[in-house]
Amino acid sequence: QVHLIESGGGLVQVGGSLTLSCAAPANIYDNYAMGWYRQAPGEQRELVATITSGGWTNYADFVKGRFTISRNNAKNTVYLQMNSLKPEDTAIYYCNAQLGLNTVVPWGQGTQVTVSS
Repeated sequence: QVHLIESGGGLVQVGGSLTLSCAAPANIYDNYAMGWYRQAPGEQRELVATITSGGWTNYADFVKGRFTISRNNAKNTVYLQMNSLKPEDTAIYYCNAQLGLNTVVPWGQGTQVTVSS
């Protein structure tokens, strides 16, 4: 099975920054939009940001102006730069390929982001 590999999470103080990375196989990276998602304890998984192969981006309202999604085509890697982190950003962050409103590959383990106040 194909899995995407998330990394870069950690513990950070309120107002701090982290950059997450998601490495994807070329056949996935080249053919789909890519998205970052998150799931807080007791909550449903939610979409955070999307980037298409052409570089168009879209963000959930709760991260607009604070998070930036980008992709490095030479490395088949998608990034999520997170600034001005808040305690409510604490969650496990996942990436996935997107086909419309659906995801393409099984969910990986994600990477834990914890924002302490």
